[in-house]
Amino acid sequence: MNRYFDTNATTPLSEAAREAWLKISEKHWHNPSSLYREAGVAKRHLEDCREQLGDLLGCEPERIVFTSGATEANNLVFELAARQTETKAGRVLISGVEHPSVRESARKWFGKERLVELPVTADGGLDLSALEKELNGGVALVSVMAANNETGVLQPWEAVRDLCAKAGVPFHCDAAQWLGKLRANGLGDCPFLTGSAHKFGGPKGTGFLLVPEDGGTPDFAGLTGGPQEGGRRAGTEDLASIAAMVTALEEASALLSEAFVREKNADRDWFDEEARQRIPGLQVVAPKAPRLWNTTMLVLPRHQNLKWLTRLSRLGFAVSTGSACSSGKENPSHVMEAMGLDYDKMGRVMRLSGAWATTREDWAALLEALENVWNELESGVRPGGKRGRVSLTHPDPTSLFSE
Repeated sequence: MNRYFDTNATTPLSEAAREAWLKISEKHWHNPSSLYREAGVAKRHLEDCREQLGDLLGCEPERIVFTSGATEANNLVFELAARQTETKAGRVLISGVEHPSVRESARKWFGKERLVELPVTADGGLDLSALEKELNGGVALVSVMAANNETGVLQPWEAVRDLCAKAGVPFHCDAAQWLGKLRANGLGDCPFLTGSAHKFGGPKGTGFLLVPEDGGTPDFAGLTGGPQEGGRRAGTEDLASIAAMVTALEEASALLSEAFVREKNADRDWFDEEARQRIPGLQVVAPKAPRLWNTTMLVLPRHQNLKWLTRLSRLGFAVSTGSACSSGKENPSHVMEAMGLDYDKMGRVMRLSGAWATTREDWAALLEALENVWNELESGVRPGGKRGRVSLTHPDPTSLFSE
Protein backbone atom coordinates (compact mmCIF):
# COMPACT_ATOMS: atom_id res chain seq x y z
CA MET A 1 0.00 0.00 0.00
CA ASN A 2 1.49 3.24 -1.19
CA ARG A 3 -0.85 5.60 0.62
CA TYR A 4 -2.26 4.50 3.95
CA PHE A 5 -5.46 6.23 5.13
CA ASP A 6 -6.80 3.63 7.57
CA THR A 7 -4.87 4.53 10.72
CA ASN A 8 -8.03 4.39 12.87
CA ALA A 9 -8.22 0.67 12.11
CA THR A 10 -4.59 -0.11 12.88
CA THR A 11 -1.05 1.19 12.46
CA PRO A 12 2.24 -0.44 11.50
CA LEU A 13 4.70 -1.05 14.30
CA SER A 14 6.90 2.03 14.58
CA GLU A 15 10.66 1.59 14.32
CA ALA A 16 11.23 2.72 17.91
CA ALA A 17 8.58 0.28 19.17
CA ARG A 18 10.12 -2.52 17.11
CA GLU A 19 13.54 -1.84 18.63
CA ALA A 20 12.09 -1.85 22.14
CA TRP A 21 10.31 -5.16 21.43
CA LEU A 22 13.50 -6.77 20.08
CA LYS A 23 15.62 -5.58 23.00
CA ILE A 24 13.29 -7.03 25.61
CA SER A 25 12.73 -10.23 23.61
CA GLU A 26 16.46 -10.84 23.31
CA LYS A 27 17.63 -9.84 26.79
CA HIS A 28 14.71 -9.92 29.21
CA TRP A 29 12.42 -12.68 27.97
CA HIS A 30 12.15 -14.26 31.41
CA ASN A 31 8.91 -14.62 33.36
CA PRO A 32 8.54 -11.52 35.59
CA SER A 33 6.80 -13.66 38.23
CA SER A 34 9.69 -16.07 38.73
CA LEU A 35 12.14 -15.72 41.61
CA TYR A 36 15.63 -15.91 40.08
CA ARG A 37 17.77 -12.88 39.29
CA GLU A 38 16.96 -12.56 35.57
CA ALA A 39 13.26 -12.73 36.34
CA GLY A 40 13.73 -9.94 38.86
CA VAL A 41 15.29 -7.78 36.15
CA ALA A 42 12.31 -8.49 33.89
CA LYS A 43 9.97 -7.54 36.74
CA ARG A 44 11.77 -4.22 37.20
CA HIS A 45 11.40 -3.50 33.48
CA LEU A 46 7.69 -4.29 33.73
CA GLU A 47 7.22 -1.87 36.61
CA ASP A 48 9.30 0.76 34.82
CA CYS A 49 6.89 0.48 31.89
CA ARG A 50 3.97 0.87 34.28
CA GLU A 51 5.51 4.04 35.72
CA GLN A 52 6.25 5.46 32.26
CA LEU A 53 2.68 4.85 31.14
CA GLY A 54 1.41 6.39 34.37
CA ASP A 55 3.46 9.51 33.66
CA LEU A 56 2.05 9.73 30.13
CA LEU A 57 -1.53 9.37 31.37
CA GLY A 58 -1.11 11.46 34.51
CA CYS A 59 -2.12 8.72 36.95
CA GLU A 60 -0.65 6.52 39.65
CA PRO A 61 1.02 3.44 38.08
CA GLU A 62 -0.73 1.14 40.54
CA ARG A 63 -3.98 1.81 38.71
CA ILE A 64 -2.71 0.31 35.45
CA VAL A 65 -3.61 -3.23 34.41
CA PHE A 66 -1.98 -4.49 31.22
CA THR A 67 -4.39 -6.32 28.90
CA SER A 68 -4.55 -7.74 25.37
CA GLY A 69 -6.10 -4.50 24.09
CA ALA A 70 -9.00 -2.11 24.50
CA THR A 71 -11.60 -4.73 23.57
CA GLU A 72 -10.65 -6.96 26.50
CA ALA A 73 -10.35 -3.96 28.79
CA ASN A 74 -13.79 -2.64 27.79
CA ASN A 75 -15.33 -6.05 28.42
CA LEU A 76 -13.73 -6.19 31.87
CA VAL A 77 -15.18 -2.82 32.86
CA PHE A 78 -18.74 -3.90 32.07
CA GLU A 79 -18.30 -7.29 33.72
CA LEU A 80 -17.13 -5.60 36.89
CA ALA A 81 -19.99 -3.08 36.83
CA ALA A 82 -22.52 -5.88 36.33
CA ARG A 83 -21.08 -7.98 39.17
CA GLN A 84 -21.20 -5.05 41.56
CA THR A 85 -24.84 -4.32 40.72
CA GLU A 86 -26.18 -7.82 40.02
CA THR A 87 -28.70 -7.63 42.86
CA LYS A 88 -29.77 -4.10 42.00
CA ALA A 89 -31.70 -2.48 39.17
CA GLY A 90 -28.67 -0.51 38.07
CA ARG A 91 -28.64 0.87 34.54
CA VAL A 92 -25.68 1.50 32.30
CA LEU A 93 -25.51 4.61 30.10
CA ILE A 94 -23.49 4.73 26.88
CA SER A 95 -23.47 7.11 23.94
CA GLY A 96 -25.17 6.01 20.75
CA VAL A 97 -21.85 6.09 18.86
CA GLU A 98 -19.70 3.82 21.04
CA HIS A 99 -17.32 1.21 19.63
CA PRO A 100 -18.81 -2.30 19.25
CA SER A 101 -16.62 -3.60 22.10
CA VAL A 102 -18.43 -1.19 24.44
CA ARG A 103 -21.88 -1.50 22.91
CA GLU A 104 -21.94 -5.30 22.81
CA SER A 105 -20.36 -5.65 26.26
CA ALA A 106 -23.05 -3.40 27.70
CA ARG A 107 -25.75 -5.53 26.05
CA LYS A 108 -24.19 -8.76 27.26
CA TRP A 109 -23.83 -7.79 30.91
CA PHE A 110 -26.86 -5.53 31.37
CA GLY A 111 -29.35 -6.61 28.72
CA LYS A 112 -31.53 -4.30 26.68
CA GLU A 113 -33.76 -3.51 29.62
CA ARG A 114 -30.90 -1.98 31.67
CA LEU A 115 -29.01 -0.34 28.81
CA VAL A 116 -29.65 3.29 27.90
CA GLU A 117 -28.10 4.59 24.66
CA LEU A 118 -27.79 8.34 25.00
CA PRO A 119 -28.59 10.42 21.90
CA VAL A 120 -26.02 12.43 20.00
CA THR A 121 -26.35 15.64 18.03
CA ALA A 122 -26.38 15.77 14.23
CA ASP A 123 -22.60 16.25 14.42
CA GLY A 124 -22.20 13.07 16.46
CA GLY A 125 -21.35 14.66 19.82
CA LEU A 126 -22.98 13.42 23.01
CA ASP A 127 -26.11 15.31 24.11
CA LEU A 128 -25.01 16.33 27.60
CA SER A 129 -28.51 17.42 28.60
CA ALA A 130 -29.75 13.87 27.97
CA LEU A 131 -26.99 12.52 30.20
CA GLU A 132 -27.87 14.92 33.01
CA LYS A 133 -31.50 13.78 32.89
CA GLU A 134 -30.48 10.13 33.23
CA LEU A 135 -28.08 10.71 36.15
CA ASN A 136 -30.91 10.51 38.65
CA GLY A 137 -30.04 7.40 40.61
CA GLY A 138 -29.75 3.73 39.85
CA VAL A 139 -26.87 4.15 37.39
CA ALA A 140 -24.13 1.54 37.62
CA LEU A 141 -21.81 2.97 34.96
CA VAL A 142 -21.52 5.66 32.29
CA SER A 143 -19.32 4.93 29.27
CA VAL A 144 -18.45 7.62 26.72
CA MET A 145 -15.51 7.41 24.33
CA ALA A 146 -12.94 10.17 23.96
CA ALA A 147 -13.02 10.31 20.14
CA ASN A 148 -15.16 8.46 17.65
CA ASN A 149 -13.41 5.84 15.55
CA GLU A 150 -15.55 6.43 12.45
CA THR A 151 -16.10 10.19 12.26
CA GLY A 152 -13.19 11.39 14.40
CA VAL A 153 -15.61 13.61 16.34
CA LEU A 154 -14.29 14.47 19.81
CA GLN A 155 -16.66 13.67 22.65
CA PRO A 156 -17.07 15.90 25.75
CA TRP A 157 -15.45 13.30 27.99
CA GLU A 158 -14.13 15.87 30.46
CA ALA A 159 -17.64 17.25 31.06
CA VAL A 160 -18.99 13.71 31.36
CA ARG A 161 -16.25 12.81 33.85
CA ASP A 162 -17.11 15.81 36.01
CA LEU A 163 -20.88 15.21 35.86
CA CYS A 164 -20.40 11.58 36.87
CA ALA A 165 -18.08 12.55 39.73
CA LYS A 166 -20.69 15.00 41.01
CA ALA A 167 -23.41 12.33 40.82
CA GLY A 168 -21.19 9.64 42.39
CA VAL A 169 -21.44 7.40 39.30
CA PRO A 170 -18.46 5.41 37.93
CA PHE A 171 -17.26 6.68 34.55
CA HIS A 172 -15.46 4.74 31.82
CA CYS A 173 -13.74 6.35 28.85
CA ASP A 174 -12.57 4.37 25.82
CA ALA A 175 -9.57 6.42 24.69
CA ALA A 176 -8.34 4.06 21.96
CA GLN A 177 -8.59 6.68 19.21
CA TRP A 178 -7.55 9.71 21.27
CA LEU A 179 -4.26 8.38 22.63
CA GLY A 180 -1.25 9.22 20.50
CA LYS A 181 -3.24 11.72 18.41
CA LEU A 182 -4.07 14.29 21.09
CA ARG A 183 -2.51 15.03 24.45
CA ALA A 184 -3.59 12.79 27.30
CA ASN A 185 -4.06 15.67 29.78
CA GLY A 186 -6.86 14.78 32.19
CA LEU A 187 -7.49 11.27 30.87
CA GLY A 188 -5.76 9.79 33.90
CA ASP A 189 -8.47 11.37 36.07
CA CYS A 190 -11.12 9.09 34.55
CA PRO A 191 -12.00 6.29 37.01
CA PHE A 192 -11.87 3.71 34.21
CA LEU A 193 -9.80 4.29 31.06
CA THR A 194 -8.93 1.89 28.24
CA GLY A 195 -6.44 2.02 25.38
CA SER A 196 -4.92 -0.13 22.64
CA ALA A 197 -1.28 -0.14 21.48
CA HIS A 198 -1.83 -0.85 17.79
CA LYS A 199 -3.77 2.41 17.34
CA PHE A 200 -0.60 4.51 17.85
CA GLY A 201 2.29 2.47 16.47
CA GLY A 202 2.50 -0.27 19.09
CA PRO A 203 1.96 -4.02 18.65
CA LYS A 204 -1.39 -5.72 18.30
CA GLY A 205 -2.64 -7.77 21.23
CA THR A 206 -1.52 -5.23 23.84
CA GLY A 207 -3.40 -2.57 25.77
CA PHE A 208 -4.30 -1.39 29.24
CA LEU A 209 -7.06 -0.64 31.70
CA LEU A 210 -7.04 2.04 34.38
CA VAL A 211 -9.07 1.20 37.48
CA PRO A 212 -10.11 3.61 40.25
CA GLU A 213 -7.55 4.38 42.93
CA ASP A 214 -10.06 4.77 45.74
CA GLY A 215 -10.32 1.06 46.47
CA GLY A 216 -13.68 0.82 44.74
CA THR A 217 -12.73 -2.37 42.89
CA PRO A 218 -11.61 -4.78 45.63
CA ASP A 219 -13.04 -7.85 43.88
CA PHE A 220 -11.77 -6.98 40.43
CA ALA A 221 -10.11 -9.90 38.65
CA GLY A 222 -10.31 -9.79 34.88
CA LEU A 223 -8.81 -13.24 34.34
CA THR A 224 -8.44 -15.69 37.22
CA GLY A 225 -5.52 -18.00 37.83
CA GLY A 226 -2.20 -16.52 38.85
CA PRO A 227 -1.42 -13.41 40.91
CA GLN A 228 -0.13 -11.28 38.02
CA GLU A 229 -1.04 -7.59 37.72
CA GLY A 230 -1.70 -7.36 41.44
CA GLY A 231 -4.21 -10.20 41.18
CA ARG A 232 -6.30 -8.23 38.67
CA ARG A 233 -5.42 -10.22 35.53
CA ALA A 234 -3.85 -13.65 35.57
CA GLY A 235 -1.38 -14.70 32.89
CA THR A 236 2.29 -14.06 32.19
CA GLU A 237 2.74 -10.46 31.09
CA ASP A 238 3.96 -9.85 27.53
CA LEU A 239 6.81 -7.59 28.62
CA ALA A 240 8.23 -7.06 25.14
CA SER A 241 4.91 -5.86 23.73
CA ILE A 242 4.23 -3.72 26.80
CA ALA A 243 7.61 -2.01 26.39
CA ALA A 244 6.89 -1.47 22.70
CA MET A 245 3.48 0.03 23.52
CA VAL A 246 4.90 2.53 26.00
CA THR A 247 7.70 3.46 23.59
CA ALA A 248 5.22 4.04 20.76
CA LEU A 249 3.00 6.23 22.93
CA GLU A 250 5.99 8.27 24.09
CA GLU A 251 7.10 8.72 20.48
CA ALA A 252 3.66 9.80 19.27
CA SER A 253 3.02 12.05 22.27
CA ALA A 254 6.29 13.90 21.69
CA LEU A 255 4.95 15.16 18.35
CA LEU A 256 1.70 16.60 19.68
CA SER A 257 2.57 20.27 19.97
CA GLU A 258 -0.14 22.84 19.33
CA ALA A 259 1.59 23.76 16.08
CA PHE A 260 1.64 20.14 14.91
CA VAL A 261 -2.07 19.60 15.62
CA ARG A 262 -2.97 22.95 14.03
CA GLU A 263 -1.03 22.11 10.85
CA LYS A 264 -2.53 18.64 10.58
CA ASN A 265 -6.04 19.98 11.11
CA ALA A 266 -5.42 22.54 8.35
CA ASP A 267 -4.26 19.81 5.95
CA ARG A 268 -7.37 17.73 6.60
CA ASP A 269 -9.65 20.78 6.33
CA TRP A 270 -8.01 21.70 3.03
CA PHE A 271 -8.75 18.22 1.71
CA ASP A 272 -12.39 18.41 2.85
CA GLU A 273 -12.98 21.72 1.09
CA GLU A 274 -11.20 20.69 -2.11
CA ALA A 275 -13.10 17.38 -2.23
CA ARG A 276 -16.44 19.20 -1.93
CA GLN A 277 -15.51 21.52 -4.77
CA ARG A 278 -14.06 18.92 -7.13
CA ILE A 279 -16.57 16.10 -6.65
CA PRO A 280 -20.13 17.43 -7.07
CA GLY A 281 -22.52 16.28 -4.36
CA LEU A 282 -19.84 14.97 -1.98
CA GLN A 283 -20.57 15.68 1.69
CA VAL A 284 -18.28 15.76 4.73
CA VAL A 285 -19.71 14.35 7.95
CA ALA A 286 -19.60 16.81 10.87
CA PRO A 287 -17.27 19.31 9.15
CA LYS A 288 -17.68 21.97 11.84
CA ALA A 289 -17.36 19.64 14.84
CA PRO A 290 -14.04 19.27 16.66
CA ARG A 291 -12.45 16.15 15.18
CA LEU A 292 -9.25 14.16 15.30
CA TRP A 293 -6.81 15.90 12.99
CA ASN A 294 -6.23 12.73 10.98
CA THR A 295 -9.86 11.76 10.31
CA THR A 296 -12.61 12.69 7.91
CA MET A 297 -15.73 10.79 6.89
CA LEU A 298 -17.25 11.42 3.49
CA VAL A 299 -20.67 10.70 2.05
CA LEU A 300 -19.98 9.97 -1.61
CA PRO A 301 -22.39 11.44 -4.16
CA ARG A 302 -23.23 8.21 -5.99
CA HIS A 303 -22.20 4.54 -6.26
CA GLN A 304 -21.69 2.15 -3.34
CA ASN A 305 -18.63 2.78 -1.20
CA LEU A 306 -17.14 -0.67 -1.99
CA LYS A 307 -16.85 0.34 -5.63
CA TRP A 308 -14.85 3.39 -4.62
CA LEU A 309 -12.74 1.40 -2.15
CA THR A 310 -11.72 -1.31 -4.64
CA ARG A 311 -10.70 1.23 -7.27
CA LEU A 312 -8.72 3.27 -4.76
CA SER A 313 -7.04 0.09 -3.57
CA ARG A 314 -5.94 -0.66 -7.12
CA LEU A 315 -4.32 2.77 -7.16
CA GLY A 316 -2.43 1.97 -3.96
CA PHE A 317 -4.64 3.85 -1.48
CA ALA A 318 -5.91 2.10 1.65
CA VAL A 319 -9.20 3.57 2.89
CA SER A 320 -12.17 2.26 4.85
CA THR A 321 -15.94 2.16 4.67
CA GLY A 322 -16.10 2.59 8.46
CA SER A 323 -15.14 0.69 11.58
CA ALA A 324 -13.07 -2.43 10.88
CA CYS A 325 -14.98 -4.12 13.72
CA SER A 326 -18.21 -3.67 11.74
CA SER A 327 -16.93 -4.40 8.23
CA GLY A 328 -18.72 -7.15 6.37
CA LYS A 329 -21.93 -6.84 8.39
CA GLU A 330 -25.16 -6.34 6.53
CA ASN A 331 -26.46 -3.89 9.12
CA PRO A 332 -25.71 -0.20 8.54
CA SER A 333 -23.32 1.67 10.80
CA HIS A 334 -24.92 2.34 14.18
CA VAL A 335 -22.80 5.50 14.37
CA MET A 336 -24.28 6.85 11.15
CA GLU A 337 -27.74 5.76 12.27
CA ALA A 338 -27.37 7.59 15.59
CA MET A 339 -26.37 10.73 13.67
CA GLY A 340 -29.50 10.55 11.53
CA LEU A 341 -28.07 9.48 8.17
CA ASP A 342 -30.55 7.64 5.99
CA TYR A 343 -29.93 4.07 4.81
CA ASP A 344 -28.93 5.10 1.30
CA LYS A 345 -26.22 7.46 2.55
CA MET A 346 -24.86 4.80 4.91
CA GLY A 347 -23.93 2.74 1.87
CA ARG A 348 -21.90 5.61 0.47
CA VAL A 349 -19.75 6.59 3.47
CA MET A 350 -15.98 6.41 3.39
CA ARG A 351 -13.61 6.94 6.32
CA LEU A 352 -10.18 8.41 5.70
CA SER A 353 -7.68 8.43 8.57
CA GLY A 354 -4.12 9.51 7.92
CA ALA A 355 -0.98 9.00 9.99
CA TRP A 356 1.34 11.34 11.85
CA ALA A 357 3.61 11.57 8.79
CA THR A 358 0.77 12.22 6.33
CA THR A 359 1.42 15.49 4.51
CA ARG A 360 -0.79 17.83 2.51
CA GLU A 361 0.83 16.33 -0.58
CA ASP A 362 -0.46 12.92 0.51
CA TRP A 363 -3.96 14.32 0.96
CA ALA A 364 -3.64 15.94 -2.48
CA ALA A 365 -2.64 12.62 -4.06
CA LEU A 366 -5.67 10.96 -2.46
CA LEU A 367 -7.89 13.76 -3.71
CA GLU A 368 -6.62 13.26 -7.26
CA ALA A 369 -7.27 9.54 -6.96
CA LEU A 370 -10.81 10.16 -5.67
CA GLU A 371 -11.49 12.51 -8.57
CA ASN A 372 -10.21 9.94 -11.07
CA VAL A 373 -12.34 7.20 -9.51
CA TRP A 374 -15.36 9.50 -9.63
CA ASN A 375 -14.78 10.09 -13.33
CA GLU A 376 -14.34 6.36 -13.94
CA LEU A 377 -17.54 5.46 -12.14
CA GLU A 378 -19.53 8.15 -13.90
CA SER A 379 -18.21 7.11 -17.31
CA GLY A 380 -18.67 3.40 -16.63
CA VAL A 381 -14.98 2.47 -16.92
CA ARG A 382 -14.36 -0.96 -15.34
CA PRO A 383 -11.63 -1.56 -12.74
CA GLY A 384 -8.38 -2.23 -14.52
CA GLY A 385 -9.21 0.26 -17.26
CA LYS A 386 -7.91 3.80 -17.44
CA ARG A 387 -6.63 4.83 -14.03
CA GLY A 388 -5.97 8.51 -14.36
CA ARG A 389 -2.81 10.41 -13.51
CA VAL A 390 -2.08 9.23 -9.95
CA SER A 391 1.61 8.55 -9.25
CA LEU A 392 2.36 5.23 -7.52
CA THR A 393 5.82 6.17 -6.29
CA HIS A 394 5.21 6.80 -2.62
CA PRO A 395 7.20 6.42 0.61
CA ASP A 396 7.24 3.34 2.82
CA PRO A 397 3.90 3.20 4.72
CA THR A 398 5.72 1.97 7.85
CA SER A 399 7.16 5.49 8.25
CA LEU A 400 4.39 6.24 10.68
CA PHE A 401 5.74 9.30 12.43
CA SER A 402 8.47 10.60 10.11
CA GLU A 403 7.90 12.27 6.76
